Amino acid sequence: MKTRSLFFFCLASLSILSCNQQEIKFTPNTLEQFRPGYHFSPAKGWMNDPNGLIYIDGEYHLFFQHYPDSTVWGPMHWGHAVSKDLVNWEELPIALFPDSLGYIFSGSAVYDEENSSELGSKENPPLVALFTYHDPTQEKEGALDFQSQGLAYSLDKGNTWSKYATNPVLLNPGFRDFRDPKVTQITKENGQKSWLMTLAVKDQVHFYESANLKDWSLLGEFGKGIGAHGGVWECPDLIPMKATDGSQKWVLLVSTNPGGPQKGSATQYFIGDFKQGKFTPDDSLLRWLDYGPDNYAGVTWSNLPKDQDRNLWIGWMSNWDYAQVVPTSTWRSALTIPREINLFEVDGTLLLKSSPARELEKLRKTTYSISKTESLLPSTSIEILAEVISDELFSLTFSNESGEELSISKEMGLVTIDRRKAGKTNFNLDFAAAHSAPMSWKAESIRIFLDASSIELFVNEGELVLTSTLFPSSPWSKIKINHGLDEVQLIELFSK
Repeated sequence: MKTRSLFFFCLASLSILSCNQQEIKFTPNTLEQFRPGYHFSPAKGWMNDPNGLIYIDGEYHLFFQHYPDSTVWGPMHWGHAVSKDLVNWEELPIALFPDSLGYIFSGSAVYDEENSSELGSKENPPLVALFTYHDPTQEKEGALDFQSQGLAYSLDKGNTWSKYATNPVLLNPGFRDFRDPKVTQITKENGQKSWLMTLAVKDQVHFYESANLKDWSLLGEFGKGIGAHGGVWECPDLIPMKATDGSQKWVLLVSTNPGGPQKGSATQYFIGDFKQGKFTPDDSLLRWLDYGPDNYAGVTWSNLPKDQDRNLWIGWMSNWDYAQVVPTSTWRSALTIPREINLFEVDGTLLLKSSPARELEKLRKTTYSISKTESLLPSTSIEILAEVISDELFSLTFSNESGEELSISKEMGLVTIDRRKAGKTNFNLDFAAAHSAPMSWKAESIRIFLDASSIELFVNEGELVLTSTLFPSSPWSKIKINHGLDEVQLIELFSK
């Protein structure tokens, strides 16, 4: 039996016991049904893609696609929230509103430290956001170029934003889908710094270059004949990473809708090299960042301090197949927990690992040891850790007072989350399903984040991940360990 040093263990019993041997009581979140306890969700209205993720002066800024006047998609704004620790979020006033050029679709933000845009000063460099303008009038009239790229800037560390006077800064050459700019600064082969834009164009990616964030020229294209092409590509992100042997690799994240492994939305990724505007993949394997049905459009934070030495990422926890009809009332959609993404290797093949951000340990309130029999849950905000002791099989089940069940298992090389009996499903014909992912290598541990309306499963600290939304009729109140797990630890998390 392996020993973990992160937690203080108590003796296991037939129920969940705290360290002073007092049996815990189940305390559901009664503020609002399905409202997550520790995942970010807007106070009201619709939310989808995370946008403009940037760190500045000790704060993580999170912008997001937002329609404050309805719980279904509409004229897009950039909502805004900040956090000092990735755990406690404060929602701020809306950052960007639609205007005469259109809705404000997805994009990114950078810190222009050298004031290359000349929108700030040497003493006060600007934050610069690049986003997609979506003109609904031109779209209805049948035009192809109704999407273009706009620019906004902030001189007060992201609190307020001004739109560039001569928007758009990148016109559409004639593509119906031309959106979601992800901008980063790179150092070219000649040592010069340059701004690189990765842009989704139909079901491919185009790369653009700029010296000043305002004037852009096309560098190259990627995607023809490779990857999943069941729908349009969206929210690309090109990220330099170190391989396990220390060599430089580039990882290209691309969300696609539809065409995911569980129907509808999902995020694929490619591993390769990027030189002179050309991305060359190492192989033609189809890889998915998350095999669950509810993780889409995620991107990374920019301007992280060098001493963090990580790639920090967050995604939209929903699926376009049913996002607008899920049974929430005043709000719709939450985001995943923040995750750190890194490369790892299985039998000589590089894959992308997605692990819970280290800051999530700050949520931990009380730790319990549980037996292998059925036990109570202390609340709807839970983290669970367990060692896998079987090479072939593990299985556990959550249940509630309504007689509903949510199961997690590995059997015959497939890791599965089964939500067919996990609550309300009548809003979409395909929602009630078991979602599986192939895992040919050994599962050694599992880590689960359970919230009021979601579950995120990390096998081997993120070597395989499945994210799923759930809408139980009553809160999950029991857990049963069926097979193949040991040293099971249940951690009650602080919630709103």
